[in-house]
Amino acid sequence: MRRTYDAKKLARHKRKPAELLLVPMIDIFTVLVTFLLMTAVFSRTVVLELDLPAQQTEFKEPPPGLQLEVLVHKDSLQVADRNSGPLATLPNTAAGYDYDGLTTYLKRVKAKFPDKTDASLLFEPDVPYDILVQVMDRVRVFETEQDARTVQAELFPDISIGDVPQ
Repeated sequence: MRRTYDAKKLARHKRKPAELLLVPMIDIFTVLVTFLLMTAVFSRTVVLELDLPAQQTEFKEPPPGLQLEVLVHKDSLQVADRNSGPLATLPNTAAGYDYDGLTTYLKRVKAKFPDKTDASLLFEPDVPYDILVQVMDRVRVFETEQDARTVQAELFPDISIGDVPQ
């Protein structure tokens, strides 16, 4: 028996709505999360703890000994003692700052003062951030060969940063 158009339309409206199947969707998300975790690149971020110089409101007699400062100018690096003044000036080379000369000189200073671990880095205002990081790395540690492998040895790991005095 043939149904009329109105009867077909009425039968269509009375139909039960289709169910939403969540199992295949959960399977897809599980595979997606697994894939993302396996292909993710986990980068290692190094955080250095820096001490900013304290504001001195009253004059205190400095303790005897070395107060190491590394001053970074646009045209040179200067190693100085806060109490006695400049110790060494390392002018820029054709390739830029003389980082190797700085490391060599700081190794000699460390040999004379093996218990000293702090140093102040003083930068001119327009020194690029990359230079700041490279100088900090050279003052903190140096690389040396030991048993046919490269190891890092400590120089002055307790670093304070500031501006070059005017």
